Amino acid sequence: MVKVTVCIGSSCHLKGSRHLVEQLQRLVKLKKLDADVDLSGTFCMGKCGDGGVAVTVNGEHYSVKPEDADDFFDTAVVGAVNG
Repeated sequence: MVKVTVCIGSSCHLKGSRHLVEQLQRLVKLKKLDADVDLSGTFCMGKCGDGGVAVTVNGEHYSVKPEDADDFFDTAVVGAVNG
């Protein structure tokens, strides 16, 4: 099971975390990875200055802009599922 956590704190919220979560939920369903991906939200991860929304995949930190959700998902999340 791949654990994906998205920051929903105020700074990341302003950077589009809600939209990013919705996109990731859509991608999990679209690619039929419900049994392989545990998607959740959390408050501040302390990575606010990185430009995008703070996201972890199995504890590894990423900074993701909502417009990059598809590429991030295919690279980091699907990569971890297949890894």
